[in-house]
Amino acid sequence: MSHTRIVNKRKEVGLTTSYDSWRSEHCMSHPTTLIRPSERDSSGAAIAVHVLRPDAVEDALAGLNALQSGFARSRAFAGEAGQTALLPDDDGSIAAVLMGVGTEAMDLEREMRVGQLSSSLPTGEYALASLPDDFSARLTTVAWGMGSYRFTRYLKDAREPALLVVGDTVDIDGARAAVTATGLGRDLINTPAGDMGPIALAEAARDLAREHGAEYSEIVGDDLLEQNYPMIHAVGRAAHEAPRLVELEWGDDSHPRLAIIGKGITFDTGGVNMKGASGARLMKKDMGGAAHALALASMIMAAKLPIRLHCLLAIAENAVSANAYRPGDILPSRTGLTVEIDNTDAEGRLVLGDALCKATESNPALMIDFATLTGAARVALGPQLPPFFTNRDALHEPVSEHCMRELDPVWPMPLWQPYRAMLRSPIADMKNAGGRFAGAVTAALFLERFVADTPWMHFDVYGWNPAARAGHPKGADVYAVRGLFSWLAAGGLNTPMES
Repeated sequence: MSHTRIVNKRKEVGLTTSYDSWRSEHCMSHPTTLIRPSERDSSGAAIAVHVLRPDAVEDALAGLNALQSGFARSRAFAGEAGQTALLPDDDGSIAAVLMGVGTEAMDLEREMRVGQLSSSLPTGEYALASLPDDFSARLTTVAWGMGSYRFTRYLKDAREPALLVVGDTVDIDGARAAVTATGLGRDLINTPAGDMGPIALAEAARDLAREHGAEYSEIVGDDLLEQNYPMIHAVGRAAHEAPRLVELEWGDDSHPRLAIIGKGITFDTGGVNMKGASGARLMKKDMGGAAHALALASMIMAAKLPIRLHCLLAIAENAVSANAYRPGDILPSRTGLTVEIDNTDAEGRLVLGDALCKATESNPALMIDFATLTGAARVALGPQLPPFFTNRDALHEPVSEHCMRELDPVWPMPLWQPYRAMLRSPIADMKNAGGRFAGAVTAALFLERFVADTPWMHFDVYGWNPAARAGHPKGADVYAVRGLFSWLAAGGLNTPMES
């Protein structure tokens, strides 16, 4: 591990409490909504939940008593997508829950629909009594936990969530790990920049390292220049909290090496090319790439996958001050390539460039980066579907298949080499932005210059849900992580990766 200098955090920003006490006070993780039968508080039966397609409704109603079946019929429950019915017991309590998911041919959300149910049910203990034949009990369990998520740090009152009692046929530890990782990423992104600056984000990574026994290091402030990370330093030098490169190392050296890299811009003003009010409003989420990287790292470590993990977070705030970098400046990089700054609002690719270069130096079998990188990706594919770039064509199909199977979809996009011309500079090796066209592609092509010939995947994520949908509450969200974990757990690093 390279030499590191960790700045005293109290001295740097005048903190009056330690991160551990801050985390305890604000609860950056949520109690699980998935419980084993042995963990129940109640001795009575959990409330049965029947998830039904239209063709299964009559059989389900036939198994109910007259009061309950009559109640369901009076509400015209027919198993259509989104229909629910809370059936009464003799004393007026909830006896059972019916949820319709529509026909299989029309049901693209499948198990995730149960996440919509868990977010709306009254506090209590529930159990899945019946599912459509095409539903996975494991994925339904994960969906329940994902839909139960609430960001409560700044709320005075928050109701207790509905709990799902999980039977022995489901790997509850794996489901909890997926839900916990998603919750971690959502918490980090939802937290406003005033409370999630470079120091707090680095401490969240340190906390995760402690939890799983990983090695932690960070290079801070001017030490970035001394240790040759000039682009990370340039982007973050104008902020009141110093930029930094954070690294976690975990696992056995005999296992294949995986590098996960995250963009951690804790707030993006746009720099000198400053954003307007609407563009700046959600820029607390510009550290979403780092949140995704930590979420995937947490799943890998929790499952103890046979992987040698190297997680790198390029952390900075893109602020404006007298020493901010400017349009027209030329920055050196860790690779030795020079970059002319066309737009200071294209800063994420700069910090990632240095971090990607560092990751290549350990000769990983694969590098994966996450970044809230371009508005062009949202224009092309919207908020729910991250574009997926790779310099190994053999990765497109298996990764996409695993992500789709986990209802965590991605969409392959091309590293169209002729568009490199858009990044040409007459006075430097390249520019950091390519103009109006193909913005997601040119951003990926910029990053490709820093990975050499190392196998690499790039995910341009949004990190946000503009509106609530099944399993995905409005606000911060994590994309592609569960699908990638599924692929890695199935031995994905053994995929032939010849260039």
